[in-house]
Amino acid sequence: MQIIDDHRCFICGKDNQIGLKAEFALDPEKRRAETRVCIGAEFQGWQGITHGGIISALLDEICAQACMCCGFTVVTSEIKIRYKAPVPTGSMVTVIGEVTGERRRLIDAKGRIELDGKIVAEAEVIMFRTERFVKK
Repeated sequence: MQIIDDHRCFICGKDNQIGLKAEFALDPEKRRAETRVCIGAEFQGWQGITHGGIISALLDEICAQACMCCGFTVVTSEIKIRYKAPVPTGSMVTVIGEVTGERRRLIDAKGRIELDGKIVAEAEVIMFRTERFVKK
């Protein structure tokens, strides 16, 4: 499978009109990625609460970004999420991901979302290294 970056990723794609357009601070030495995003009302599940799928997507993306800043091209193999508190829509959240280990073609990562310094969701992610990547 060929992996192509066409800048339409829902989380970070500059060409995705309805996406979050997250920009990342990357630190290859710490194997870490971070972003801050404001989650608009259009991303709600229950009234005034961010949909869990949006939270999941943010955690997935931040872990992929942490892997990519270390030079790995990855796709998600497995993700385990713990939702700890609801995230009100309109909130500015901090999303942090870190590479925690490597096993052959698998990369282990952890991600978390913080709201006002409190962890509201966290994930353990296993990423699969791919061989082919094309950037447009």
